[in-house]
Amino acid sequence: MNILYALGALCLFPITITAQSQIFTPAAENQVGLKSLADKYELQYNEEVNSLPSKYKADYKEIYKSRWENIKSVFDRKEVYTSQPAQQYLDAVVREIVKSNPVLKDYKLNCYFSRSGVPNASYIGEGIILFNMGLFHRLDNESEVAFILCHEISHYILKHSENSITRYITTMNSSEVQEELRKIKKTDYGKREAIEKLTKGITFNSRRHSRDHEAQADSMGLALLLNTRFNPSGATKTLAILDDIDKDTLDVETCLRKELNVPGYPFQNKWITKSTGLLGGQAKLKKDVKLEDSLKTHPDCKARIALLEPMIVNGSGKQDYVVNREKFDSLRQTFKYEIVEYAFISDNYTYSLYYTLMLLQQYREDPYLVTQIGRVMNGCFAAQKSHTLGKYIELPAPYQSANYNVLLQFIQNLYVEDFAAISFNYLKEHATQLNSYAGFQKEFNLSSKYILQ
Repeated sequence: MNILYALGALCLFPITITAQSQIFTPAAENQVGLKSLADKYELQYNEEVNSLPSKYKADYKEIYKSRWENIKSVFDRKEVYTSQPAQQYLDAVVREIVKSNPVLKDYKLNCYFSRSGVPNASYIGEGIILFNMGLFHRLDNESEVAFILCHEISHYILKHSENSITRYITTMNSSEVQEELRKIKKTDYGKREAIEKLTKGITFNSRRHSRDHEAQADSMGLALLLNTRFNPSGATKTLAILDDIDKDTLDVETCLRKELNVPGYPFQNKWITKSTGLLGGQAKLKKDVKLEDSLKTHPDCKARIALLEPMIVNGSGKQDYVVNREKFDSLRQTFKYEIVEYAFISDNYTYSLYYTLMLLQQYREDPYLVTQIGRVMNGCFAAQKSHTLGKYIELPAPYQSANYNVLLQFIQNLYVEDFAAISFNYLKEHATQLNSYAGFQKEFNLSSKYILQ
C-alpha cells in the first residue's frame, strides 16, 4: 500500500501556524451503527448469492464470498467514519448528484467516508462507495468531491466489478483454458510456472479496476457531473491532483532530527543509519517512466485528462461549491487529524508517526500532534517489552517510498530504552505549555513510568 503523497511544504521549509484554539478530539465510534450496517449488507449479500447464475455457481460463490469478506472487514475494523455531521454532508452531495440525474434514482447508493489515509476512493460492492479521508483532505473544492463520487457511482452502475467476475469465471472455465490446465497437470516439472504463465492477464482482483474501466468511469462520471450545478472542471482538476498525489515530499530525516533533538536526550546519528542489507547500498536504477506510472495509486492521469477535456465545453454558471463550503473546509481539516488517530488505533504506529510528522510541519506545537509523538513512542516501548513490536510497525522495503523507509529504519534502529527516553524527554520539553491537556498528561505520566523500567 503506497501512503506517501504530497501534503505540503518540505520539512526544510516548514509553515509556522499557531496551534488551533480547540484541540483535536477524535469522533466517537458508533459501534452499534457499524454492526447494524454490517448486518444489513450481509443480508443483501446472501440474497445476491442466491440469485447467482447456476452455471459455474461454485466459482461465483467463491469470488463473491471473498468480496463480501473484504466488505465485512471494513466494518469490523471500524474503518467507516460514523460522525453524523460528516455523513450528512456526504449524503447531501450525493443527493445533489442524484437530483440532477434521474437515471440514478433507482440505484441504492451507499457512500461513506473511510478513515484510511490512503489517497483513494472505491466502489467495493453491494452498492457501497468508500471515500478515503486521505483523498478528501487533498481536494481543493466541492466540485472535485462531486466528480469522484460520480466516477465511483459509474463503476457501480456500469457493473464493472460484477462484469469482471463473470469474464474471469467464463474464461477460466473455457475449453481452451481447461485443456491447457489438463496438459499442465500431466507434466512432471514446472507446473507452477506454467500455470502462472497461463493465468497471467486473466487473474481476477476484486479490489482493482482495469484501465479501460477507469476511462469508462471517467467519461460517465463527467456526463453525470455535467448535469449538476457543480463546476465540470472539477473532473480534470481532480485528475491533476491524483497525478501528483504519490509524490514523496516529506524530508523525514530532517524532521526527525529537528523534532526529537531535545536537551535531555539529544538526537543520535545511529538512529537513522541504514542497514547494509536489502535497502543499503543498492545501485540506482534507470528511471522507468512507464513502470513509475504503473505503480502509482492513480496511473494514466494525464491521458485521462486529455480524454475528458473536449467534453468540458462550457462551465459558465457552474459552481465550485453547491452544498456547504464551510463544512467542506472543516472536514478537510478534521480528516488530516483523523487519519493520524485511525492509523494508531488500527495498530499501525509507523503510519501514524509519519502522518504526525507531516502535520507538525504545518501546525507547530499542536497539542494533539506533540502528544501523539509520545503516544507512538510509548506504544512502541510497550510492544517491544512484550516482544510484539512487529505487529504494530512496517518494515523497510524497496517498494516503500524512500522517505518512509527512513522512518521505518529509524524505528528498527531504536532499542527499547530509546523508545522510553525519547518519549519522556520529548514530552518533558512541552510539559509547561501542555500540562493542562489531559491527553498529554496521560502520555507524559506513562513515559515517566516507562523510563524507570
